[in-house]
Amino acid sequence: MGRSRDRHDNDETVLVVGLGLFGSATARALTELNVPVIAITDDHAQVVHYADEFTHVIEMDPSDREALDQIGIRDIHKAIVALSKVELSIMTVLALTEIGVEEIWARAATREHGAILERIGAHHVVYSERSTGRRVAHAAAGYMIDYFEFEDGFAIARTKAPRLTWDKPLSETLVRTRNNVTIVGVKRTGQDFVYAVPETLIHEGDELIVSGRTAQVDAFCRLR
Repeated sequence: MGRSRDRHDNDETVLVVGLGLFGSATARALTELNVPVIAITDDHAQVVHYADEFTHVIEMDPSDREALDQIGIRDIHKAIVALSKVELSIMTVLALTEIGVEEIWARAATREHGAILERIGAHHVVYSERSTGRRVAHAAAGYMIDYFEFEDGFAIARTKAPRLTWDKPLSETLVRTRNNVTIVGVKRTGQDFVYAVPETLIHEGDELIVSGRTAQVDAFCRLR
């Protein structure tokens, strides 16, 4: 067995199941975001390979509900199932659903596989590898709804409007000069996105589309 851990009650901790291309990319991106990661895999070679990169790497059958209980998964609210084996991924999502994990992302090999995962409890189903791993990591970190990063260090994110933007027109928020990001769209609950102009009013609960350099977008989306 790889590195173990004490029971963890940190709401920010994310469980990553499987350390293939998608799983390792996701775990690495979460680590870069300073999000605590618990990694589980049934592949001994993966445990050996990643034991020094990720703080907590556990070798076990991820579909074993009793074993999941023993390592304190009930304390974890978010899980990313990055398994390539279809049957194992289904059984793992089912186990996590039965335990009560509140938000589950799962990698699917096909649309049919994805439909099954959704029916048994996966809240988000994804279909690609490395780039999607980083995208899922940002969403799972909890301060972005969606995220896309380009290779040149430019990013676009969908996030909740932070307090500093509430109840004022976009021109008065000064986010372009203070935060070095551009708000390109605003969405009010129950309405479609509208293109942001200087007169656009932003309110508590609005969603924003924000663009800029990756570091600045990350920092802005962390604001509350």
